[in-house]
Amino acid sequence: MAKRIEFSRTGGPEVLEFVDASPVEPQAGEVRIRHQAVGLNFIDIYFRTGLYPVPSLPSGLGTEGAGIVEAVGDGVDHLAVGDRVAYAQGPLGAYAEQHVVPADKVVVLPDGVDCETAAASMLKGLTVQYLLRQTYRLEGGETILFHAAAGGVGSIACQWARALGVKLIGTVSSPEKAALARDNGAWATIDYTREDVVERVRELTGGEMCDVVYDSVGKDTWETSLDCLKKRGLMVSFGNASGPVEGVNIGILNQKGALYVTRPSLNGYADTRERLESMCADLFTMLESGEVKIDIAQRFPLAEAGKAQEALAGRQTTGSTILLP
Repeated sequence: MAKRIEFSRTGGPEVLEFVDASPVEPQAGEVRIRHQAVGLNFIDIYFRTGLYPVPSLPSGLGTEGAGIVEAVGDGVDHLAVGDRVAYAQGPLGAYAEQHVVPADKVVVLPDGVDCETAAASMLKGLTVQYLLRQTYRLEGGETILFHAAAGGVGSIACQWARALGVKLIGTVSSPEKAALARDNGAWATIDYTREDVVERVRELTGGEMCDVVYDSVGKDTWETSLDCLKKRGLMVSFGNASGPVEGVNIGILNQKGALYVTRPSLNGYADTRERLESMCADLFTMLESGEVKIDIAQRFPLAEAGKAQEALAGRQTTGSTILLP
């Protein structure tokens, strides 16, 4: 038997249960992975609360993990038993000691990337890859605003932006998080609990405002984010930490300067095997070069997944958080 986290109803962290689960044999095109580490992400909370529907209940949770291939289904030729691998787009159920995943979503880890680093960075790192290199291809010299700059995605974005020669202004909620974001490469920080974000952006940019705003907060920051953009700037809304953006009159984009807006996702970019491999190669290059370092600031036993989610939702975490089976 193996252990996994599952839930039979949506709700708070208390709905998560640590239960026995029989190992599943991989079918054609699948592999079974014995996890060494599991990634914790905000999207997991969206599924647990019901913001994002699950296919059926009871349901597993989590889409990201890293470990060792222990069984391979028919037709899989790019993976073998014993390979060190990782994935970020698995079916729900990564909060487990073992998980069966479509092989086309799994990549072999290079020697310079360990399983804990992979579990802490696959979803977040690939998110930063598509945000900075595809949604808006930053070339250097741009000024951008990135919300939650001390979090898991934000910490990677600060470092990657610095490597690209981009001025990243990061929003944070405390002096400690401001220091962390600056250490990671943020050009400037704004403590939104004490400062007016729009006015500080105006001061920092000499009234020019930002080429792009990256917003994973959602409802609470939507209008603030729009007001931080220069004319014809791009608003990238890629998360809903405070709730989804709803009831928007599209005319507001015209009123605030002929703005652009997009709502991207990893699945929308890593939608083929070739694109996934290209994006992973870019991420692994950044990790192995040392230009991006992953700060695993919190480690929780798998059995304490609910506690880990509480810390994440309560903005009590910095960097990345992983679960250890």
